[in-house]
Amino acid sequence: MSLPKTLADDVARNLVMVARLIDEDPEQAYGYSRIALRLASRVAAVREAAGFAAYATQKYAEALAEFRASRRMTGSVDLWPVMADCERGLGRPERAMDMAGGPEVQKLDKAGQVEMRLVAAGARRDMGQIDAAIVTLQGPELASSSVHSWTPRLRYAYADALLEAGREDEAREWFGKALEADKDGATDASDRLAELDGVEFVDAMGEDDEQSAVVEAPGAAEQDDEDDGVEEYYDADDEEIEEVEDDDSEDSAKA
Repeated sequence: MSLPKTLADDVARNLVMVARLIDEDPEQAYGYSRIALRLASRVAAVREAAGFAAYATQKYAEALAEFRASRRMTGSVDLWPVMADCERGLGRPERAMDMAGGPEVQKLDKAGQVEMRLVAAGARRDMGQIDAAIVTLQGPELASSSVHSWTPRLRYAYADALLEAGREDEAREWFGKALEADKDGATDASDRLAELDGVEFVDAMGEDDEQSAVVEAPGAAEQDDEDDGVEEYYDADDEEIEEVEDDDSEDSAKA
């Protein structure tokens, strides 16, 4: 669906802010997504962005409704794994498992299939089936020496499941393998290894040291006195994001 240029620009600006903030400030990203949704609720990319913003803020029912709307518009199965994870977030791991066995999984690319496997293993763990979770994560992707974008997370999930099952030595080995593949710091495998090895991180600088480290520069007091007479100016155009409720989205989330 095409939008008038001015409207399209407004929507694009809000979507850029969603992408920029979703990791560091998901609540603010959610606010921008609601604005985009109000402006263009019939655009699949907007519904998808709104879904991820809701997902990041643990609004799983709303996220699932948005993902379903995007899928209806595009016919794509790419969101299938995250939709299944929303079911987990809603306390319905059995539905996530049903989705993991659906024909849609066969249409996913390799990354999507691995993501679906991670969700299915999580659902098994939700149901207390730790051994089944471990088996779910096993496969050629786990055994492969090749490193892909999903490799660190797959190895990490496997290590975490092993640890929950009490297989500490194997867990240590796989946390190490996850760390080897994790060039971007996507996991905290190094911290988990340190915990297993009994390593504790202590702040080398105590409170007294921190206080003594603060030294006032010569003339600082005089400068402060001078600054007291300086008038500060603020941008009068600063505005708060107004969260606008979308009736259609809310109704679908309740469904």
